[in-house]
Amino acid sequence: MSSKHKLDFIDLELETIKQNNLYRKLRYGEANGSHISINGKKLLNLCSNDYLGIPTTKIQTNQLQSSSRLVSGNDDSYKKLEKSLAKHKSQQNSLIYPTGYMANLGLISSIANKGDIIFSDELNHASIIEACKLSDAKISIYKHNDVEDLNKKIKQKAKNKFIVTEGIFSMDGDISHLKQITEISKKYNAITIVDDAHGDFTIGEDGKGTPNYCKVSKEIDVYISSLSKGLGSFGGYVTSQNNVIDLCINKSKSFIYTSALPSFLIKHATKRFESNRDKQKKKLEKNIIQLSKGLEQIGYTINSQTHIIPIIIGNEKKAMDMGEFLLNQGIFAQPIRYPTVPKNQARLRISVTAWLTESDIKKALVIFEKAYKKFF
Repeated sequence: MSSKHKLDFIDLELETIKQNNLYRKLRYGEANGSHISINGKKLLNLCSNDYLGIPTTKIQTNQLQSSSRLVSGNDDSYKKLEKSLAKHKSQQNSLIYPTGYMANLGLISSIANKGDIIFSDELNHASIIEACKLSDAKISIYKHNDVEDLNKKIKQKAKNKFIVTEGIFSMDGDISHLKQITEISKKYNAITIVDDAHGDFTIGEDGKGTPNYCKVSKEIDVYISSLSKGLGSFGGYVTSQNNVIDLCINKSKSFIYTSALPSFLIKHATKRFESNRDKQKKKLEKNIIQLSKGLEQIGYTINSQTHIIPIIIGNEKKAMDMGEFLLNQGIFAQPIRYPTVPKNQARLRISVTAWLTESDIKKALVIFEKAYKKFF
């Protein structure tokens, strides 16, 4: 049998994906501030996770590593940034990973073992879900942000208990009920892990993140976060007490068996961390209010108080059609569908950034009003 025939089953699978309006394809574009150019067309970019929109700094790009950090890829620039990140979260130490996804895989699969139970929010990011599966621990899923369900399920017996939640949920933009979660954690002596990728640098005092915003920073045992979102750089990190970081260095496969980030990216993240983030944070907050209030006045139901604003549509085909309509009108706002979100909960996920001007937002609202009349 030829190799062509051996792989024919893939065509059938792709056809099923297309029939269910779940087919994805890459769009190639060049982002610049609040806009992105795709196929020569300039569009308002409402898909960026560069929330703070920190102005670009010049960096030298000739500093490359071609090895893991445990071999020869460990640059002194790592030490400086990891120390700053640990202080930022009031922890003893931190460890930088190539991506936030790898940070989740590395930390959770290293710290949770056989005989342990992980209690994970049902809407946690795919990287958390995969990380839990890679561990030898039992997994118990609690209903989204439902502290009563968590309180009921955490009574199970286990050697160690872990509660894992996002700070700001990436697809709904809602904030985890961290005050109640940490109270439950304290009662049952559980270890609380927060993936604060979308809250870090964007909310809380000095951008210290969701736990700071919820006034429970001291109750969080381990943070996982990103350098690619609020800071608009690249990479992920874990921060906790010294022994947790030491364990990751010695046990975390996604840290040990991969090449280090180039040091120029570490220096880029450091410059952004040391920039005037508060100025950009205030601008972001102003933009969130202007856009969310404007969408509500049009008629959209907005349940998010953060920079992630989902417009829930439901039907996948309708979401695709609305996304294409917006694209033709000059707005880039990608439809999000299963498996990123549950089936029949397709949505447009709007990311508000500090890049947006008042004029940008006014223009967006005019187009969103046209879309509302057409699709709602």
